[in-house]
Amino acid sequence: MLIGERQRRIIDELKNFPDISVKELAQKLYVSEPTIRRDLTALHNRGIITKMYGGAVLNPANSFCEIPFSMRISERSDTKQDIARRAAERIEDGMTIMLDGSTSAYHMVPHLAQYKNLVVITSGARTAVLLAEANIRTFCTGGQMIIHSYSYVGEQAEDFIRNFNADILFFSCHGLDREGRMTDNAIEEANLRKVMLRQADKKILLCDSGKIGKRCIYNMGSISEVDEVISDALLPADISAMIGRGQRR
Repeated sequence: MLIGERQRRIIDELKNFPDISVKELAQKLYVSEPTIRRDLTALHNRGIITKMYGGAVLNPANSFCEIPFSMRISERSDTKQDIARRAAERIEDGMTIMLDGSTSAYHMVPHLAQYKNLVVITSGARTAVLLAEANIRTFCTGGQMIIHSYSYVGEQAEDFIRNFNADILFFSCHGLDREGRMTDNAIEEANLRKVMLRQADKKILLCDSGKIGKRCIYNMGSISEVDEVISDALLPADISAMIGRGQRR
């Protein structure tokens, strides 16, 4: 298990079991207690947790799992790269593409260089840099940056998105519950994605299996609003039946 993925697992365990001990974390993650203590120190130094005798607690600002981009990008990276590769197959030369600030969208960038005359609009600062390095014509929203995700949000970002019409939007969410609701832990990012959904002809949700059945605090729309979901696992039949239903009305 990579360090970033292990530390994300530690955060998840602290969220679900606030009283979990170092010993219990070590047993669950199949590593030594000194390794867990080093991870806790690293997370403490980044302001994500506060170390306590025998364990740690999540800091209030991170209670809803707002995990830093640098940690999320290594989490299930092989899965996300496969999803990104499959998503890029939906692209054609000359398209105008919209990408949100998710790590799933970030993983798509290496697959875009094969296409000609693309225009990409994104709210992700790191995604924009990677696009520019690939010599792809890029527009970045600007606005207030959310530090944990390096994503721009707020009224300025939303107004910027309203100036564009995209052929296709690739986006993600933190949770897709059994009622088909796409949910997130950051209201600003949820609101921006709502605007993106209105400005794109085709909407594709990038959703790894770890998000399926999970519900976060903010709703950002229904799966019925999207045309396709690309995942590493089959969706439950009841969720799959909802996809695109709102588009066909």
